[in-house]
Amino acid sequence: MANDVLVSVIMNCYNSSQDLEACLQSLKAQTYAHFEVIFFDNCSTDASASIAKTFDARLKYYLSDQHVPLGCARNLALEHAQGELIAFLDCDDLWEPDKLRKQVALFAQDPQVGLVTCDTMLLQDGKIVGRVFQTSQPARGYVFRELLQRQWISMSSAMVRRTALASLTKTSAWNGGWFDETLNVCEEADVFYRISAKWKLDYVDQPLTTWRIHTRNTTFAKYGLFATETRKILEKLRQLMPNFSVEYADLVELLTERANFQEAVDLWHRGFGKAARALLGQHKLKSPKTKLFWLCTFLPGSWFDLLAKVYFALPKFLRRG
Repeated sequence: MANDVLVSVIMNCYNSSQDLEACLQSLKAQTYAHFEVIFFDNCSTDASASIAKTFDARLKYYLSDQHVPLGCARNLALEHAQGELIAFLDCDDLWEPDKLRKQVALFAQDPQVGLVTCDTMLLQDGKIVGRVFQTSQPARGYVFRELLQRQWISMSSAMVRRTALASLTKTSAWNGGWFDETLNVCEEADVFYRISAKWKLDYVDQPLTTWRIHTRNTTFAKYGLFATETRKILEKLRQLMPNFSVEYADLVELLTERANFQEAVDLWHRGFGKAARALLGQHKLKSPKTKLFWLCTFLPGSWFDLLAKVYFALPKFLRRG
């Protein structure tokens, strides 16, 4: 794969002016220069449009007719992409200069590779607080099972082969075959899972992406939605892969337990500690995370925000499971 292979960089924007200039500067600094930018503005009301238009001619600006959910916005942006490879850059994240070049090289080595990622630095309040690959490296190759066990791909680290994205099954039940427009918090993971079921995955073992974390409590507080969407993805996998429940019985158990844990967090948050314990009681309390949460359910749900901060301050091995 030569240096003239076009990479389409998908940027979905909604009121991102605070961090957009720094993001675009990191894109302009790429050592791999043959890319186009599909900048899809989801009806921003701030200065995002004017900032985006200061970029060079490689940026193609599109304004949505109406504000739409992110999954839909990503699909609309992808319709304009011309590249053989497609990368995603969220407007508040950053890339290191060699990010595109090193990922393009991995696609050139193996035509069966459908997705390439890289290590990601986590930036909070202006400080690097960790890395995605900090405690363990991901797997390479056909790693569908491993990815469902531990989703390690941050959106701005992902580059996909256009033919891999095109190979995803389209069904009316999920409003298309790329990003599932009925999902709100798991639409990215859903795409990565479906690619990994058919294609090899690879990664650059370097932190080439910086993921800006604004509030960790936001994700924690959406656990009820995560539970619903985890179950929906499980059902989708059963329909797309007829032998899924038999061949991957352990993953069915894992995803079911994960969804029940997520729902239990939501129940406790809303003051239903007893119901949360009943849901957890369907499974063995195997992981440190589950055991810690079991104890939390005896406390008032009003403690949620405080304990969420404590949770994310714990060592990573205590948050695993």
